[in-house]
Amino acid sequence: MLLSVNNLSTHFNAGPGKIARAVDGVSFDLQQGKTLALVGESGCGKTQTAFSIIKLIAENGFHPSGKVFFEDQDLSELDEKEMCQLRGNDIAMIFQEPMTSLNPLFRIGDQLQEP
Repeated sequence: MLLSVNNLSTHFNAGPGKIARAVDGVSFDLQQGKTLALVGESGCGKTQTAFSIIKLIAENGFHPSGKVFFEDQDLSELDEKEMCQLRGNDIAMIFQEPMTSLNPLFRIGDQLQEP
């Protein structure tokens, strides 16, 4: 398995006694040679899921549960230096570009199909 995300949750301290649950119990597996697209409405947690996988969440964020394995290595065990070596070389994120994003006037499936 190339990437395995198991019950990943990412929450943020949002003020005294307040917790924002950005990602709550996400699980998926990605096999070598396959493609995975996180698709959903604005604000549903796609970006925070990706940031959580590559350990780039904001300082007020924390993981109450979940594990991420990349090539059978538990990423939670890696320090920042080791993660920096991994990011960009072996694992990366493609950021949203408004000019090439999905058109809300057409069905997602139609836009993802090859002509």
